Amino acid sequence: MAERVTFESTTGHRLAGLLDLPEGTARGWGVFAHGFTLGKDSPAAARICKGLAAEGIGMLRFDNLGLGDSEGDWGDGSFTRKVSDTVLAARFLAARGSAPDLLVGHSFGGAAVIAAAEHVEGLKAVVSIGAPSQPRHVEHNYDALVERVMAEGHAEWMVGGRALTLKRAFVEDVRAADLRRHVRRLRVPLMVMHSPTDATVGIENASAIFKAASHPRSFVALEGSDHLLVAPGQARRAARIVSAWVDQYLQQAPA
Repeated sequence: MAERVTFESTTGHRLAGLLDLPEGTARGWGVFAHGFTLGKDSPAAARICKGLAAEGIGMLRFDNLGLGDSEGDWGDGSFTRKVSDTVLAARFLAARGSAPDLLVGHSFGGAAVIAAAEHVEGLKAVVSIGAPSQPRHVEHNYDALVERVMAEGHAEWMVGGRALTLKRAFVEDVRAADLRRHVRRLRVPLMVMHSPTDATVGIENASAIFKAASHPRSFVALEGSDHLLVAPGQARRAARIVSAWVDQYLQQAPA
């Protein structure tokens, strides 16, 4: 079962979310941050959240600014805004009486949940899946446009048949972000999940995140998985691993 919800972004626009309700008694609650230009209904987001809900962990997944069912212009977003809106999603969940124990993020969202973690009260664990070690890794997606964007302030970018506006402020924000600083400041357990054959975000990114993190930290190789986790069973397997790993922390009182 899923419940449609909305909450306010840092821009004032309404962000659309789905709350995948846990089956039976809730073991815990979490927030999921999707990849760069994906959305709450992307295979990784939907299947992992549904899988965790089936394991008793309710999950809130939402569309970032200007994507999916959310209001606003994607071009007004940034890594900083994605992090801030992830924190607002956690606070929205807490206001409902189901404060999040867990943050899970895929790809660019994996970097965002690491950066958001220190601002979420009562958090018990963080999981990154296929995350870049630095947010600026996403620049390879639009590198052909960067010179024009920096010179003119913006440029139209076609992604999966959609026209998005890439703005100078976005590029500058992503370049300035330092994820490893956030990793070093983590005070909750971290699990890094990554496919050794990920052709979009190489496995060396997982190594850099893992090395920068303090214990308790864990690494899981998602052998055979692609970056988007679209092949049958890949996202569901990831959900089962997250459920088993986080169980020990759900039994503990928050720090």
